[in-house]
Amino acid sequence: METTTFPQPATPLVVDVRSPGEFEAGHVDGAINLPLDRLGTDCAQVLPDKATPLVLCCLSGARSGMAAQWLRQQGYQQVANGGSVGSVALQLQRPIRRG
Repeated sequence: METTTFPQPATPLVVDVRSPGEFEAGHVDGAINLPLDRLGTDCAQVLPDKATPLVLCCLSGARSGMAAQWLRQQGYQQVANGGSVGSVALQLQRPIRRG
């Protein structure tokens, strides 16, 4: 019997919008650091594909919420505010890395 492979949902790119120092202290494995204060100047270079699924995180979800709203206004199609780093790590079943 032949089996059908269903497409898996794309693995989201985790974007941590905290400062570089906060990021170094502990971040979701595989996350990129794009601080909120650099979002407007760096996002086109760091996030060139507006169709890439993104999960944003920070300390509490406040900064990532602001970043998610701004990215949607810029045309990014799949943006989610994941809340805190710990919450995103649990949801995606990824470890937290330091350094």
